[in-house]
Amino acid sequence: MPTNVVMPQMGESVAEGTIIKWLKKTGERVERDEPLFEITTDKVDAEIPSPATGVLSKILASENETVAVNTVVAIIELEGLAEAQAGQESAAALVPAAGKASPATPEPAEGKAGLPDGTAPQRISPPGAKVRSSPLVRRIARENNIDLNRIQGTGLGGRINKKDVLTFLAGKTSRGSEAPSSAASAAEASGLSGGPRTIIEFTGPTSVAPMTPIRRQIAAHMMASQNTSAHVTTVFEAEMTNVVEMRKRMAQEFENSEGLKLTYTPFFVRAAIEAIKRFPIFNSSVEGANIVYKRAINFGIAVALETGLIVPVIKHADEKNFLGIARAVQELAEQARSKRLSVEDVQEGTFTLTNPGAIGGLFGTPIIHQPQVAILGVGTLEKRPVVRNDAIAIRHMAYLALTFDHRIIDGALADQFMAYLKNRLENWQEPVL
Repeated sequence: MPTNVVMPQMGESVAEGTIIKWLKKTGERVERDEPLFEITTDKVDAEIPSPATGVLSKILASENETVAVNTVVAIIELEGLAEAQAGQESAAALVPAAGKASPATPEPAEGKAGLPDGTAPQRISPPGAKVRSSPLVRRIARENNIDLNRIQGTGLGGRINKKDVLTFLAGKTSRGSEAPSSAASAAEASGLSGGPRTIIEFTGPTSVAPMTPIRRQIAAHMMASQNTSAHVTTVFEAEMTNVVEMRKRMAQEFENSEGLKLTYTPFFVRAAIEAIKRFPIFNSSVEGANIVYKRAINFGIAVALETGLIVPVIKHADEKNFLGIARAVQELAEQARSKRLSVEDVQEGTFTLTNPGAIGGLFGTPIIHQPQVAILGVGTLEKRPVVRNDAIAIRHMAYLALTFDHRIIDGALADQFMAYLKNRLENWQEPVL
């Protein structure tokens, strides 16, 4: 008996979606709730799970094709699978009764990586067990020499998702680091990752590739912003020594207590929220000849994905303490990278932070995320020689770039905002626990 797979509606205002990639091929077996294909809309990217267990018998919509919601895009054949599955379960049930042990299975050829703390590896999955994961997860594991058998899956039925492997990889690379001294360690400490590698195959003097749907949407959004707001950028330099020392002192206790990595991003978010409270025009939008002030501070954080950029939003960020901000930052970033964001997660933002420093950028001149009126760019955090008390000293420094809409925000006000933000960071006093 066939089951139809339809294009889901990812929000009330979303009428269509574009299929980015099929994760299964025609004729392959798929489990219920296993990711079947990836889509993008004008709001969010997502992995769409299979509605049933069976064999993918037909694919009716090709990759990069845009279809209306509720359109049938594939068919899963269920006939005969229930009986086969029942027979397999009955056979499996007889093994313990007979006392037969499973035959030994050799170590998989790809990757024999140890645990993040360098201790002897311990298998999560038993030898010979099938590791449930997507092609994307398996590719990440191959590129980083990771044995998926040693990762505990948090997906349905113990399935290893992208979040699981990225968390394992982050733990492996970050253990023992204190302050960022390179682009790689800065990315880990920030809590945000850099962009993916692009491989281009040439068959002639040039290579032409169509923009992906999400890239077309980003391009349109950026041009619309440039044509809407009067962009001006001001850059300040902040000494981050107190923040670095706080993170160094509290990182292990923070992780032991809350199960979270203590990154630098929540420090910048908290400081920016306090600055917005003092200068509420930065939490507004322009509608015609009116300035619309927003009561709630819905803080957006730009996250780099393999396909582009997305900005998940911490709703009512002004009502959260440092721990609440830290937890929200990690959860939204993981949901973005594992394509589990909902439409609501990327809507109603009132201010945005972007982090070119995650991969070593000193500072950038970010484009405002409409209909907002400002965006904060955080540069790389590094040790630099500075003058203190007429002497050269080594301090942890970072450039902060604020792009603002000059239609309603003047340069003097923008600099006051940045001076207040800089002071909050340099004289950090708020406890993290």
